[in-house]
Amino acid sequence: MIEILQDLPDNVVGFVGSGHISASDYETVLMPAIKAALERHEKVRILYQLDSDFAGFTPGAMWDDMKLGLGHLTAWEKVALVTDVSWVAHAASMFAFVMPCPARVFALDDLAKAKAWIVA
Repeated sequence: MIEILQDLPDNVVGFVGSGHISASDYETVLMPAIKAALERHEKVRILYQLDSDFAGFTPGAMWDDMKLGLGHLTAWEKVALVTDVSWVAHAASMFAFVMPCPARVFALDDLAKAKAWIVA
């Protein structure tokens, strides 16, 4: 499941993922929110939190994530991933160098630091 984080600046789109994340979550929550933000801003910042009960992505969600990232490659201004899921944090850190923008991984205990970084 994906929910939108509230109380962020208009150019920051924030999400919380928990349980199993499906293609439907991407298509009904995440992608419309990013599309709406990109209608208002040339570039957006993404704060993506994976809670401790995160259980994984379905193949469809992984495909949608890849399509979204590559389809808007120049639209990202900053990306912050907040998670204690070690394999996700490790993978994100390994591939941060291919991101066309600054990208950082934060632990769940550092959510406040992630929010401060993404808005700065």
